[in-house]
Parts: sequence; structure tokens; C-alpha cells
Amino acid sequence: MATDSKVPEVGKRAPAFTLPAYPEGKVRLSEFKGEKNVLLYFYPKDNTPGCTTESCDFRDRVTTFKKNDTVILGISPDSVKSHEKFATKFELPFTLLADEDHAIAEKYGVWVEKSMYGKKYMGIQRATFLIDKEGKIAAAWPKVKVNGHAEEVAQALKELD
Repeated sequence: MATDSKVPEVGKRAPAFTLPAYPEGKVRLSEFKGEKNVLLYFYPKDNTPGCTTESCDFRDRVTTFKKNDTVILGISPDSVKSHEKFATKFELPFTLLADEDHAIAEKYGVWVEKSMYGKKYMGIQRATFLIDKEGKIAAAWPKVKVNGHAEEVAQALKELD
């Protein structure tokens, strides 16, 4: 159960993490400090319609993000093996992180109670965080609507520099 489901505020330090990743093996947030901005997006599940659309929208704008010194990290509770299939199938040119115990989703306040067909369950609330080179939250979208979201993030990134 989520203990602290509070989304980190803009201007605050981004919660640190080290997670298994595809294709790198392991990724640590601190490795980007001083070097790159990080676009960290939480999504519920590999190979589902909304998550595929969102991931492909970020893929299609990867050049824009790279030009602005930004790495893209997708994060979901799926395994590294699942991420590998997802990334390969849709040619995703960025890292996918496996938060299988949803500890990082909880740190970011996006592990929430959801409801489908009257059933309540815990899951990832689609959310995106733009983390600047200093390791602080520069922008946050705690409840993402997929359509137009990647463009919105690209705009926010341009205003960052």
C-alpha cells in the first residue's frame, strides 16, 4: 500500500533511484546529475494501447529531447524482459526501467488506488516529471492525458534552458 502518495513538488529534489533497466542493466538517477535533464515518465503497462501511444510519441520526438540535453526514461512495474519485448517491437530508442515492487512509483506519489469495472486495485497513475541537470523537479504532470502530452513536455523543455 502506498504510504506517502504525495507527488514531489516543482523545485524540490527528485527522489533518487537505482533500477534494473533495458537495455543498460541498471540505471541510477544520479548518473545524469550535472550532465543531462531527465524526462521520467511513469506508465501502467507495456504493450497496452495508451502506453504504446505515449511511448511512441516520445520516440518520435527523441531528436528534440536529445538536442536539449535530455534523456528519456520510461518506468513501469513490468520486468526487464517485458521492457525488452516492448522496446524492440516499437523501436523505442530510450531506456525503460523495471519498478517491479513499485517502490519508486510510491516515492513519486504515482502508485495509487484505481478502479475498473467497479473493482479497486493499486496501480500506476500515468505521470511525467522533467528533472533538471541539478536533480530538481523542473516540471510535473501528475495526471497525464496521452494525446498531445509529448508535445507539451517538449515545449516545457524548451522553456527550461
